[in-house]
Amino acid sequence: MPEDPSCIIVIPCLNEERHIGALLDQLRPAAERLGARIIVADGGSRDATRAIVGMAALEDANVVMIDNPGRIQSAALNLAVEIFGEGVDYLIRIDAHGGYPDDYCDCLIEEARETGADSVVVSMLTKGTGLLQQAAAAAQNSKLGTGGSKHRHRSSGEWVDHGHHALMRVNVFRDLGGYDESFSHNEDAEFDHRLRQAGCKIWMSGRTRMTYYPRNSLVGLYRQYFGYGRGRAKNVLKHRVAPKLRQLAPLMVAPAASLALLAPLHAVFAAPLMLWAATCLGYGLMLGLRTGAPKRALAGISAMVMHFAWSLGFWLQLLDAGTRGRAA
Repeated sequence: MPEDPSCIIVIPCLNEERHIGALLDQLRPAAERLGARIIVADGGSRDATRAIVGMAALEDANVVMIDNPGRIQSAALNLAVEIFGEGVDYLIRIDAHGGYPDDYCDCLIEEARETGADSVVVSMLTKGTGLLQQAAAAAQNSKLGTGGSKHRHRSSGEWVDHGHHALMRVNVFRDLGGYDESFSHNEDAEFDHRLRQAGCKIWMSGRTRMTYYPRNSLVGLYRQYFGYGRGRAKNVLKHRVAPKLRQLAPLMVAPAASLALLAPLHAVFAAPLMLWAATCLGYGLMLGLRTGAPKRALAGISAMVMHFAWSLGFWLQLLDAGTRGRAA
């Protein structure tokens, strides 16, 4: 590893006027310490995002904004590496809608150098402010919402198969062709599959983590997890990998809802759906009582939205693929 590795810090962005200014202010000192360039890849923001980034770029030559006509995150990262990746050692991926410690980038590079990892991922704590956002955060931080996914819980540092993307070696990213831009969601999991197939190693940081702020409406949460479900199904189809054991229970929610449509014929058809709903609502109530935070009792409703949307997106993607296959 070089003694003073160069890196680019890439922020995919779309309509983030509430967050982008403070995020750039926080990242600029780290970029100066590391000799890094901050690249905001904007997907066509219609709010004040572009103006805010433009002002930051006037103040600091290390801040650059590029247009991302592909609009999605995978396209943003690929474009940034294509334009600015030559001769650069590391790519650091930053979510515009996230929170980070001041030494986040420093820690990532230190761990990459010490472990020799090709990718450093981080665990993620979800936080919220309003009622619905807090409920979604409680669901996403729980085993009910995530099934015990490793990157949803603090790590002491370990080798993993997948995690929230934070740092990658640019030469490895390029050699593997970058992200698959046909994935609007789950592009990180798809990339990690190819990364492991190539014999590369993924290290989950034990020194730093990020904070994620979830959607603040049930509609937004539904759309997000519907996309996640479609992305997971695309990954299954592309690489012929079976869903993980922790994903099997939520996977059956949409079929259970379909089965419940036969309830007028016999009540037994509604039993699986009712059992799932009771489990989610009961878990939320228990969470609220245990933590002394009544708002967290709504986590069960958020979890139900997440499960149903994820399951429906997964099965519709499989059906779409099957329909296209028969048509071909």
